[in-house]
Amino acid sequence: MPAWLPSLITATPEEGYDLAIKLSRMAVKKTQPSDEVRGRLRALYENDAQALVAVSHVVAVNFATVAAANGYWR
Repeated sequence: MPAWLPSLITATPEEGYDLAIKLSRMAVKKTQPSDEVRGRLRALYENDAQALVAVSHVVAVNFATVAAANGYWR
């Protein structure tokens, strides 16, 4: 099975942000592996402002990690 995360190194900040989103999504998928359950839960949080702010926070934390790994794209 190929690794889904071979590196935190990206060419640009935009690629880094995309990686931060992937890290966040993979955390959810590994925590709740059922596609069916995730689909049901999505209906609950997609219209919840607090949940969406929480998602943004998680992505921001992951982006900070990726940015640090990339030397903040000097």
